[in-house]
This record gives sequence, structure tokens and C-alpha cells, in this order.
Amino acid sequence: MMDLNRVQIFAQVVEQGSFTGAAKALGITKATVSRKIAELEADTGAQLLFRTTRALKLTEAGSSYYNRINKILIDLQSAEHQLSAQQQLIKGNLKIVCPIELGQLFLGPIFAQFLTLYPDITIDAELTNRKVDAIEEGIDLLFQIADSSDTRLQSYALVNAHKSLMASPAYLAQHGTPKVPQDLTKHKAIRLQSAHIEGAWKLFDGKSWIIAEPMTQLTVNNVTLAREAAIAGLGITAVPSIIAQTALEKGHLIPLLDDYPMSQTKVVLSYPQRAYLPRKYRVFIEFIYSALFKRWGSQVLEVPDFISQADTSA
Repeated sequence: MMDLNRVQIFAQVVEQGSFTGAAKALGITKATVSRKIAELEADTGAQLLFRTTRALKLTEAGSSYYNRINKILIDLQSAEHQLSAQQQLIKGNLKIVCPIELGQLFLGPIFAQFLTLYPDITIDAELTNRKVDAIEEGIDLLFQIADSSDTRLQSYALVNAHKSLMASPAYLAQHGTPKVPQDLTKHKAIRLQSAHIEGAWKLFDGKSWIIAEPMTQLTVNNVTLAREAAIAGLGITAVPSIIAQTALEKGHLIPLLDDYPMSQTKVVLSYPQRAYLPRKYRVFIEFIYSALFKRWGSQVLEVPDFISQADTSA
């Protein structure tokens, strides 16, 4: 296998005209330079330099070798400079998948602000509640309201997707207000269920988890639809508080069984495991976290190592 370090050392010896000059230019010892050149000659089976007390001269083989490697080294340096320049100009496409409601309520404005700041990046966003295989589908970044167990992905829990039971004042006036989880069996449910949302209502009574199973007249995979059906008085539903915040504040929905917390899920960000994180990934993730800290502060759950302390205090 070719030792690129030896090739670079040889090129420096030729350009500097001495082992001492090459050692100084490369920041290594003269002995190291001498040893590496000897190893190179031994491995190639050719003498590359004539050594005299006054100067070094290239042999015919050494001259031919230098002319060939010099072009290669120039091309490598050019490629490195070009890569560096590309990294400074952040560009490319990001394929992002996220739950419908999260995209509508939170990510839409963030995408707009991010793309204004980075005009050479494009985003293809799919809003869906289906189960997604990020690796097979070539997804760059995946938001999901579920714990990720896919070891092929690097995942971070962003915030809790707090949910609670709620119903309209009209429904409660007609059917009564449940006081304990067992009362739910007397009510109608609007059940929210999808590939990554468990439809069961699990509540904690202080000692154990209780699974409530009221009669379900409507099952949906969209939290906005569940919220609107509940506002219309069809039954009790369990949706994330962020989705129902306005309805709760206006009294269109009433929270129920506050003393019995529900089993919670998290908003998780995932991307394919890789040794090197592309800069377009990094700047987008940093931007997402900046928005998270502004909105949720210390409630943000997990933070990547590359997110600076300055970002966390935003």
C-alpha cells in the first residue's frame, strides 16, 4: 500500500534541496526524513537521490518519479481546496419526513426562515403519518412522535409530546364528567391511532398503569381531525396539548382526569448513522435546536454534542 506521507516527504526534499529544509518545512526531524526516503527507495527498489556532502541530486528514476507524483500532489491539494470552498458554501438538498401536524404547526415557519438564511439549500418535505424506513427511502432527516429503535439511525429525543384527555362542554353536559379512569367505560371515545401512535389510553393512578377502553365510534390517524370531532361533541379524545392549546384556552375543550397522567410519547429527530455529518445536516439541526430552545428552553430533552452552549442558552 502506498504511503502518502513518504511521497510528500520525498517531494519536499526535492523542492527544498535538502533533508534539513524538508524537515523544517514539514515540522518533523531530519532523521525522520532520512528514514522515510530510505524506506521509499527500498520498497521501490530504485535509488531516487544522489547524496553528496554539498547537495542532493535526483537520479534519472528519481526525476521521473518526482514529475509523476508532483502532478498527483497538486491535484490532491486542488481537490482539498475545492472541498473546503464547498463546505463554506453550504448547499444541497434535504429530504425530510415529519408527522403532518408537527409540520403544519411547528416546522413550516422554521423551514421558511432556514431557507431564507441558506438560499443554496433546497428541502423536499413529506408530511405523513405512515411508517417510514429512512434508510431504504433515502431520507436525510426524520421527525417522528415515537421512540426510535432503529440502530441504523442516530436519534435524539427533542421534547415530550404531552397529551391528555379532553372533551367539549356540550358532550360533558350531556354525558357527565369522568372522575376516575374507570368512569371512561361509560363514555364514547374518539381514538387516535396510526403506525407510530398507540391507540390505547394508558393512565397512571399513582400505583399502576390502567388501560381505559371506552366504546370507540371514530378512529382516526390525524390529531387535527380528532380535535375537531371532539369540539363538535362526538366524544372524548386524547391529543397532544400543543394541538389543542387554542381550543383549551377558548374553552372549546375541557381537560379531563388531570390527576391521572397519561403515558407520554416524544418528538424524535433521526438521521442515518455516518462517520461524517454533512454540513447541510449540521446547520439544519443547529437551526432546529435554536427554535426548540426559544420555545421550550430547558424542556428540550437530548442535545447533540456539536450543539454549542451558546445555542442552548438562546
